[in-house]
Amino acid sequence: MEAEREQQQASSGAYSAFARFVLCGGGVGLASSFAVAALASLIPWALANALVTVISTLLATELHARFTFGAGGRATWRQHAQSAGSAAAAYAVTCAAMLVLHGLVAEPGAVLEQVVYLSASAAAGVARFAVLRLVVFARNRSLAAGAVRPCMRPWPATHSRTESPALCRAA
Repeated sequence: MEAEREQQQASSGAYSAFARFVLCGGGVGLASSFAVAALASLIPWALANALVTVISTLLATELHARFTFGAGGRATWRQHAQSAGSAAAAYAVTCAAMLVLHGLVAEPGAVLEQVVYLSASAAAGVARFAVLRLVVFARNRSLAAGAVRPCMRPWPATHSRTESPALCRAA
């Protein structure tokens, strides 16, 4: 019964985190799509996408650290670096989608480009959510939920391995 309740809470937490991810990341992504379109009129599209991806990744990682995944503060350098890895994959997906579009349609209109870009961004965003939740911000979520911290002191000789986590509960 307890395990079922914990599973429901975890599922509920995932849904609310995904909703916050869509709100924060989607808002940044939508603004980014307009920024890429505007900047692409001045410089090559791939360069515009790269610049906007860097800036939007920094902003989104901060938002996700503070609001989406409950870190409660600024993102660490490690989290920024890990987030950058998933953003690089998202960048590759959006570039590939646009290359395919331009390979199939000689002169696509701005609306079609936006639809393709946002669709590719949404698909990459779902994958990014999984990476951010399960890897980048996983430690913060488990500590915030009152999970057992890894024991940093040696186990007393009088206690077995199975008893030691109780000695190291989060304070």
